Amino acid sequence: MTPEHDSFLRAAAALIGETYVRRGFDAEPYQRDWRGRYRGEALAVVLAANTEQVAALVKLCRASQIAIVPQAGNTGLVGGAIVPEGIDAIILNVSRLSGIRSVDRQNNSMVVDAGCILADVRDAAHRHDRQFPMLLGSVGSCEIGGLVSTNAGGTGVLRYGNMRELVLGLEVVLADGTVWDGLKALRKDNTGYDLKQIFIGAEGTLGIITAAVLKLHPQMRASATAMVALRSVEHAIALLQHVQDATGGRLEAFELMSRSQLDIVLRHNANATSPLSRDEPWFVLLELADSAADWDAREHLERALDSAMQAGFVVDAVIATDEAKAQRIWELRHTISEANKREGFTISNDTSVPISALPAFIARVTARLGQRFETATICHCGHIGDGNVHVIIILPRAQYAGDAAEHAASDANTIVHQESVALGGSISAEHGIGKMHIDRLPLYASAIELTLMRKLKQALDPDGVMNPVKVFRQPA
Repeated sequence: MTPEHDSFLRAAAALIGETYVRRGFDAEPYQRDWRGRYRGEALAVVLAANTEQVAALVKLCRASQIAIVPQAGNTGLVGGAIVPEGIDAIILNVSRLSGIRSVDRQNNSMVVDAGCILADVRDAAHRHDRQFPMLLGSVGSCEIGGLVSTNAGGTGVLRYGNMRELVLGLEVVLADGTVWDGLKALRKDNTGYDLKQIFIGAEGTLGIITAAVLKLHPQMRASATAMVALRSVEHAIALLQHVQDATGGRLEAFELMSRSQLDIVLRHNANATSPLSRDEPWFVLLELADSAADWDAREHLERALDSAMQAGFVVDAVIATDEAKAQRIWELRHTISEANKREGFTISNDTSVPISALPAFIARVTARLGQRFETATICHCGHIGDGNVHVIIILPRAQYAGDAAEHAASDANTIVHQESVALGGSISAEHGIGKMHIDRLPLYASAIELTLMRKLKQALDPDGVMNPVKVFRQPA
């Protein structure tokens, strides 16, 4: 720590209070990613309380030539909120920006601070007889700023879209410390470039999101959940199309899970049980929902599954008889990440391909990964309705540690990415690039795409202070 660094930290403490400038042991939880795979040493972790403090800190960092790593709930899976090695940087955490600013029931919108936890946002919408449909396993800890910055997905994308489709406006602190107030709650606004889209999915490399206007939807009053056993991925896709055709736009979620993945969840979650036997290789968790209270969701789901069974692409199915049983079914999906973390060294991929290409993709990556890793457990889970199936390779920790683990992760990622791109897919569907894929993006993005991204970075962050060495390596 240099005298200049000491002077900078004293100035930061003067801005936000010494309690909220954390170092040493107090900073450690923020300096390591959720999976414990990445760690980076920050000069300090600073926790601003409002937009004005964020702006003041950004100006201070720029004047002091200190980089900024924006961080919200720190639940990301690609190391995007961790300080890179060899760079003087602070982690600027926005968790204290946790207010619900307003809810406009008639406009179906709400304005929230970036540090609001997703579960709290959903609860606030529910209190106004509305729903915010974003849902993922980290619902109790992930925060809006991170969800927007990574263009998060989750189980509701099939019906409602990614975070990009759920954001109407943003408030952003730019790299020079100025604040762009784009908190418009409009669905139609054609006055020039749609600036908010620049920051959604940019992983904090262009500015720090401090607030967002979120799109709300009618509260679902009728729903039905089922778990279905199938013999193949082809049958899962056939079931998806069948249920969509039979129920209109009422398919709320449609999630695929391999038997290997279900086994791991049940092994590490003492409270979890499967309502179906595990004889088949594939399972689908699905939900129908409608805002009309008198719509009989269970009857429609029974009818759709019965005809699917007669058509031969459903082996067995269980429909939850009450909300508690429905929640137990969905717990199987939402506890996957935690179960895999306990099982072993986890390499989790986040690729997407056209839905029609999913059977070929899963077959090809499973075969290649099995040949490369004889002791691996290969699992599949995810959002088959939008083509985003997570390929998960779990290796024994006793065999894979340190450099061996990282080499294995690199080999596994290469196999999955090659097969995805060969089938017209993407190397990242919802987790982002972050630190994990920074050297892979140039292999799969076109030269013009990389050039445009670098030009955008240079225009908005010419000094390179915003989340450096993330997404791509910006040249000096």
